[in-house]
Amino acid sequence: MEMDTHVFTIPPGCSFVDALAEGLLAESGGDPFGLVDYTILLPTRRACRALRDAFLRAGGGRAMMLPAMRPLGDVDEDELALGETPALDDLDIPPAMTPLRRRLLLARLVRQFSTDIAVDQAVRLAAELERFLDQVQTERLSFDQLASLAPEEFALHWRRTLEFLTILTKHWPDLLENENAIDGADRRNRLLEVQTNAWRAAPPTGKIIAAGSTGSIPATADLLALIAQLPNGRVVLPGLFRAVPAEDWEIIQKTETHPQFNIARLLGRLDLHPDAVADWPLSTPRYRTMAARANLMVELMRPAETTDAWAALKANDADGISGSALDGVTRIDCADAAEEAGVIALLLRQVLETDGKTAALVTPDRALARRVAGALRRWDIEIDDSAGTPLSASAPGGFLRLSALMVISDFAPVALLSALKHPLAACGRNPGAFRDAVRKLERRLLRGPRPGPGIAGLRAKFDAATAKMNGAARETVSDVLDDIETRTAGFAAALQNAESPFSTLLDAHIEMVESLAETDDENGAARLWAGEGGDVASGFVAQLREAIVLMDDAPGRRYEALLETLMAGHMVRPRHGGHPRLAVLGLLEARLQHADLIVLGGLNEETWPPAANPDPWMSRPMRAQFGLPLPERRIGLTAHDFVQAFGAPEVYLTRADKVDGQPTVPSRWLSRLDAVLRGLDAEDALGVPPSPWRRRRLAIDQPRAVTRIHPPEPRPPYDARPRQLSVTRIETWMRDPYGIYARYILKLRALDPLEADPGAAERGMFIHEALDLFVRENPGAVPPNAFNLLLACGRRAFGPALSQPAVWAFWWPRFERIAAWVVETERRRRPLLRASYTERKGTLSVKGLREPFVLTAKADRIDQLADGGIEIIDYKTGAAPSARDVGLGFSPQLPLEAAIVEAGGFGEIPGEAVHALTYWLLSGLAKPGEEKSVKVQQGELSRAEEALEGLERLVASFDNPDTPYAAVPRPSQAPRFNDYAHLSRRLEWGSE
Repeated sequence: MEMDTHVFTIPPGCSFVDALAEGLLAESGGDPFGLVDYTILLPTRRACRALRDAFLRAGGGRAMMLPAMRPLGDVDEDELALGETPALDDLDIPPAMTPLRRRLLLARLVRQFSTDIAVDQAVRLAAELERFLDQVQTERLSFDQLASLAPEEFALHWRRTLEFLTILTKHWPDLLENENAIDGADRRNRLLEVQTNAWRAAPPTGKIIAAGSTGSIPATADLLALIAQLPNGRVVLPGLFRAVPAEDWEIIQKTETHPQFNIARLLGRLDLHPDAVADWPLSTPRYRTMAARANLMVELMRPAETTDAWAALKANDADGISGSALDGVTRIDCADAAEEAGVIALLLRQVLETDGKTAALVTPDRALARRVAGALRRWDIEIDDSAGTPLSASAPGGFLRLSALMVISDFAPVALLSALKHPLAACGRNPGAFRDAVRKLERRLLRGPRPGPGIAGLRAKFDAATAKMNGAARETVSDVLDDIETRTAGFAAALQNAESPFSTLLDAHIEMVESLAETDDENGAARLWAGEGGDVASGFVAQLREAIVLMDDAPGRRYEALLETLMAGHMVRPRHGGHPRLAVLGLLEARLQHADLIVLGGLNEETWPPAANPDPWMSRPMRAQFGLPLPERRIGLTAHDFVQAFGAPEVYLTRADKVDGQPTVPSRWLSRLDAVLRGLDAEDALGVPPSPWRRRRLAIDQPRAVTRIHPPEPRPPYDARPRQLSVTRIETWMRDPYGIYARYILKLRALDPLEADPGAAERGMFIHEALDLFVRENPGAVPPNAFNLLLACGRRAFGPALSQPAVWAFWWPRFERIAAWVVETERRRRPLLRASYTERKGTLSVKGLREPFVLTAKADRIDQLADGGIEIIDYKTGAAPSARDVGLGFSPQLPLEAAIVEAGGFGEIPGEAVHALTYWLLSGLAKPGEEKSVKVQQGELSRAEEALEGLERLVASFDNPDTPYAAVPRPSQAPRFNDYAHLSRRLEWGSE
């Protein structure tokens, strides 16, 4: 091939590796041995694998000898020893320190600097130091000038930072010397420098091609500059902008957020203008609108200083941008992340309807990638995220974390169930049987208030709950507790010893996890370390054990946090490729590849591009003065990735208006695209919303015909209907009969929450019990020390709950205010009473169609008045019912209790006329207590008589088997709390 230049470019509209492979095969004339003398330098090992696959595609699968392919990003001597070069033959560069050992050594230095820093926090700080050190070494800077960076007004803060950075400037070099190792970035620089010097001294005889790199690493840029000057050398740049004005190119060379920044800087070093860069010969014809798309991308990424040119785009549209640049480009704005994933899954699925067509989702949003993979499974399509899954989120990594957290949290219910319900947990049993046993443990012991700490706390709650369990349930729960205690004993004992080093905890932890993973027919280790995730997890543990001698700390209960921190950066990637025609690619994986259809997903600010996180060590001016790139450099790299993918013939741009319930901001590139289209007077070029793909996504989840359901109206037989209810359940019966059906006929009860703090109901129980104790123990005149006595009753009633911070800080002060109000009220009332009865049970038989119906009650307080008659008092720690609801009969508790009193249904309390019905509102707030009375007489009938007549009608109605237990028959009178609304599917018919 005749060449006028040594620098080429492959436009964004082409798959870089495919174009490179096709061009080289054409250059070799189809000779299967024609590329033996070629050496191709690529940015990463993944790029080498991608080019290898591209040669296979371009050659039609025929046998050939491939060229030598070497990565520039992670080089070693073997890969850079490209010939008999003396400089490389005598190479004596120390090995790079392994990443985990490096981080632990830095963490140890951090802990030596300040022992107040927790060990897991020290590892996080070590990771930040690593990033800073790598940046400094990548840019080939020296720490010597650190002290002169900050102005005088920042001296105090900067002195503290400098003191901390002595870890890198003073202690780290000594440690590296003792280890006979160097940092990975330093070693890469040295290898590249040696190779550059060797080729400068003795140019290689074979053909050298550096492809896909933009020279963002200075040592790499030196090598590229040399290759561009070699007689047999060529540099192939990815996606060079052609139509950039000269004045814009000068600005781009200084703008780190521009996608062409690194290329512009490299060309400046080569003293080349973009016009001097040749196009790589393409055997595949370019798509029809490629030139217009390229011009659009130039406008889209125009430097901020010249964006005023957008206003005149329509008049100056000589390149036809508005006419064809957006052919094949579609933008879809979705409501949320779930809809975006569903739309993308549909786009990928429809590609499979065309033989041989390929598609790829390109996104930095790993959560979106997982959602799309899940959505595709509805069609039995398995697609892998080539960027991988964090080890901590994989099955083995998650089980390692959760099992440690279970013991560290003293077997708290949430942590315990998270570990025991993990798919790998079996405790020596059949996994399905073990899951059933864990569910029994959950229902019997873990629902409601949190048990005491440790296995002892679980056993104490088990002993208290034994009476409510049948024999089989007792045996199952007891066996599970025995299993857990036996298999976690070693790790729990190691944790109890505050001096246990990390190595001891790790060994005990691994032994525990393997024991927990054991089944009735398979070894726990075989299950835990199986598959791709198991391989990565076992490799991580092996590396950790090698480097564990560096961890002389005793992490104690921060062990799980330390383990998760150390897992950071370890990824689980599929061993084999996923679907042959579909792919989910991260930005690094997609950088040099294309597909027939590209979906650019997650186009929101702080996702794509990512947020420019501030440097924890230096301010922006200090970084610039020191010579480090600004944090925005990463935005420029992701902008280049966007441009490369946006150049594909068929592109979909997707984003979600909300992610995790939070509003999002469209990516700056979408905003720029909108501005360019406004300048071109082509706002509708991307289509008019709503997108048909959004409608299709909704359609696949909808039935062909939608039938509105009606409220449930179950009609159980007479024998199944309850014959006894309490006065509080009568209110439910009137407001929501379906609740009575579910609770007393279906026998369904709502589960208590896990680790429940005592809620409003428990607070009411405590206050009721305290007042009951006080009245029973002080039946006569109010004693002088009544306030202290009532507080003592409160402490007995609150019991262990009083040790909870929330109860002590919020409820107890309220109770003290309630106690003061109650004592004052009692002093006023007691002279007017004959006797007081608290927490008394009563019953009343009500006439039914076939047999009597029994009404039960437990009255908070019944007072016999000195001048005759009865007053019934109900304690309310929440809101009292309105007079209207009492008058209409929808809150019949006190009137029905009055009916039971007058009928003599409360045992030793003689039946007398009820003269007063009173609510004591006990809030404990600014107004701690208040008396609210209900009229006893209403017209000709008393409240008690009215309530009793209403109850008889209600009983007679529901004694008829044709009467349904309707769900909320009167929406205006719906109960405030409804445990069965989801069972009645109220949201589906409640809007009628």
